[in-house]
Amino acid sequence: MQHTRCNKVIAITMSTIENTPGNPADSQAPKPSPALSTSQAPGDPVPAREVAAYWDERRRYLKSIRKTPAVRHHYWRAMGVYLLRRILWSFGFFPVFFAFWIPLVLAQFNPVVLANDMIALLQDFTNSNPELQANTLSTLVIAWASIGGFFLIFDFVLSPFRSPYEYEADVYMRAWEHQNSTPSSPTRASTSASPITSPITFSNTTSNTAEAP
Repeated sequence: MQHTRCNKVIAITMSTIENTPGNPADSQAPKPSPALSTSQAPGDPVPAREVAAYWDERRRYLKSIRKTPAVRHHYWRAMGVYLLRRILWSFGFFPVFFAFWIPLVLAQFNPVVLANDMIALLQDFTNSNPELQANTLSTLVIAWASIGGFFLIFDFVLSPFRSPYEYEADVYMRAWEHQNSTPSSPTRASTSASPITSPITFSNTTSNTAEAP
């Protein structure tokens, strides 16, 4: 009880000293403004203002590069190559692999037995009537399409398409973060005055300059 009373007396005394004319409450040491803090500890959370500025700048840059013909051409070319690889891998490799692997397993990995079984199946197919041949071919096409379609969807999930727009935005935003996280200096001022160009845009600009007379 006596200890509690002492704490109250000390608290009242400290508040009285802070409110005296010589020690106003507003004369404390100024706190740094959040806008002036350029570096944070690794464990500190990123302020919402900086996150919003980051995504606003990213959306602005993505909107600007979508109008660039070189980046648009690179996007459609990468999309075509990606789809061609996935289709060839899913419909060209896996159905053919299973068509030979499953009979080889059933033949106990004996190529002679496998060849004899394949020859017998081929003879039965050629000696059958046209209706049975059509049913056999349709069954093989359905099996081929189902295996290829399954692995195509599986491949899309495992290896999604990496857009060149996102790659360009990642490169730009890394430079943007580095530029806004370093302290102000004459070098930074000269760097901020020049626009940050992506690798594709820079290469196209260099090629156009070299072709100019």
